[in-house]
Amino acid sequence: MGSWAKFCGFVIRALGWKVDGGVAPEKYAVLLVVPHTSFWDFIICYFYYTSLGAKTHTLGNKKFYVWPFRRMLDNMGVIPMDPRNPIAPVKKMIDSMKSSDEKFHLAISPEGTRQPVKKWKIGYHTIARELNCPVYLGHIDWGTKHIGYTEKFILTDDPRKDTDAIQAYYEKAGYKARNPELFKTR
Repeated sequence: MGSWAKFCGFVIRALGWKVDGGVAPEKYAVLLVVPHTSFWDFIICYFYYTSLGAKTHTLGNKKFYVWPFRRMLDNMGVIPMDPRNPIAPVKKMIDSMKSSDEKFHLAISPEGTRQPVKKWKIGYHTIARELNCPVYLGHIDWGTKHIGYTEKFILTDDPRKDTDAIQAYYEKAGYKARNPELFKTR
């Protein structure tokens, strides 16, 4: 493990976070990050996975992908997307993952935004099915300060049914969002 990974581990521990689980073993994996209500979720998740000696990729609004942040966001695995075109990011992510020679783990929020959403998006499902890769149910629980993933979700051919089941899982799990008023499972 490199010095940056050790530093990220120090930051996670200093902030009081506990890590659940390790790095997904597969070459391709989709890691759901729930709940997602704050930019801080991204920062904590970045430090978490990096502290394990691994790298995740994620989608980020292209409006932030400008100088002086472009290089930093590249290093953090952010792939710019235009939120006005919901199909393009999914195709771009599939193409990016297929063209990678290294492990490519995608950290994504099925909520699709930091605002309250009752009907979660299914882009993660399309990506996972296209690449035949697993979906891990990740969590960032601000109530207990636990971060990680606990189980693999087996997808079916029905993205809406699967997403409803995932929403039910998170509703039952009771993870606390940084901004609880912005997190909805139904």
